Amino acid sequence: MTNPHLASVKALVFDVFGTVVDWRNSVARDVDALARRKGLEIQAAEFADAWRAAYRPSMDRVRRGELPWTKLDDLHRMALRTLLRDLRIDLSEAEIDELNRAWHRLQPWPDAIAGLTRLRKRFLVAALSNGNIALMTNLSRYAGLPWDCILGAELVRRYKPDHEVYQSAADFLDLERSEVMMVAAHLSDLRAAKEVGLRTAFVVRPLEYGPNEQPDLEPDASVDLTAMDFNDLDFQLRT
Repeated sequence: MTNPHLASVKALVFDVFGTVVDWRNSVARDVDALARRKGLEIQAAEFADAWRAAYRPSMDRVRRGELPWTKLDDLHRMALRTLLRDLRIDLSEAEIDELNRAWHRLQPWPDAIAGLTRLRKRFLVAALSNGNIALMTNLSRYAGLPWDCILGAELVRRYKPDHEVYQSAADFLDLERSEVMMVAAHLSDLRAAKEVGLRTAFVVRPLEYGPNEQPDLEPDASVDLTAMDFNDLDFQLRT
């Protein structure tokens, strides 16, 4: 194994949005389909970007206590309503609900399913997402993601990067924190996981935000292992 300190790892827990699935192109696809049906002029990728931009601020309102615990599906719907109002787009309640479920229909990155399947032969693999359980279950069935289980924010009613979410992964799996590795494309996720004692793997997703934005591309001190994709992660954990 590349790092002898990683020999104790028994479970890999994954950030999902951006790390496992391509949210931007998937959401833009559903927005574009709606625009075509309704005869609307919508820049689908920009709409997806604006919707996603509300993700962290809305969760931070919950984290600060400005909102009571609110599951991610409902935060997404709140942000969608604001975005539609700002763009002066009028949709029915049924259309809003259907568009909000775009987050349940995200396509995996090309390496995700094969890579997870390989990793699952030697490790327990689980989602550790801010997505609520119904969202993550529907998404996983849609995308064919081979999880052993789904963990995350709703189980502890805290949003990442709050430490309780990462601690809960080890607690629910009945493992020591050093036996759990957090896998993410976002350094903020890995820093928080590292602070509570999880091992960390950084997977580069250069196209997460499209061609004009810069995601995290270089590891920092929070990272135990860096991989180009899940197949590379599997290779490195074997050698």
